[in-house]
Amino acid sequence: MRAPLRWVLWDVKDTLLKVRASVGEQYCKEAERVGLNLSPVEVEAAFRQAYRHHSSRYPNYGIAQGLDGRSWWMRVVRDTFCQCRVQDPALINTMAHNLYHNFCNAENWEVFPDSQKTLERCSSLGLELGVVSNFDSRLEEILRVCGLLSHFSFLITSEEAGIAKPSPAIFDQALQKCGVLAANVAHIGDHYVNDYLASRSVGIHGFLLDRHDKHSQPDVPQEHRLSSLEELPSLLQQHMH
Repeated sequence: MRAPLRWVLWDVKDTLLKVRASVGEQYCKEAERVGLNLSPVEVEAAFRQAYRHHSSRYPNYGIAQGLDGRSWWMRVVRDTFCQCRVQDPALINTMAHNLYHNFCNAENWEVFPDSQKTLERCSSLGLELGVVSNFDSRLEEILRVCGLLSHFSFLITSEEAGIAKPSPAIFDQALQKCGVLAANVAHIGDHYVNDYLASRSVGIHGFLLDRHDKHSQPDVPQEHRLSSLEELPSLLQQHMH
């Protein structure tokens, strides 16, 4: 007898919504406001380097080292602009502050066309929905301005949890909130390790969203793969009885 499905956990970024413009473009637009003319390609490369450096040196927003999401992002932005030879600390601080807050605006995010409808269909099947996301504490506001927040009973971000996917501990926190066994829960996300393998490692039904057919892992059976969220409700329905 299979345990019937009761809950669906969701990854957010690149699963339900994505950043609308490239980071290079966003940062250059902000620089323009303070009178600087920078190259989006150069800024994008500098950002990637800064992001990589800070992610490996201060993983999960440096929570364990006494940082938080805001101070971590401010460092990444400062580092990015310093690499692009912007020297004025006051100017860099202003841009870092603005960029951190700008990312809460709806116009910076694009909700995938299948997100809203799929969340509604899952709820109408009688499933409860929650979020497990490697993200900072701005996530609630972003989901609110994008019109998705009301679908979820709870949100767990890696900043607030103090642990990030693929650690099984963040899924254990989610299971406590669900109040059911792992076998009663599904998880949907676009990352092979963080979403698919990590959720399955604790006994959750993991599904891998692969919108652009870029995952070639042979260990993901066809019935665990989705090319669009529209395929999800009928798959979940099979696990509900």
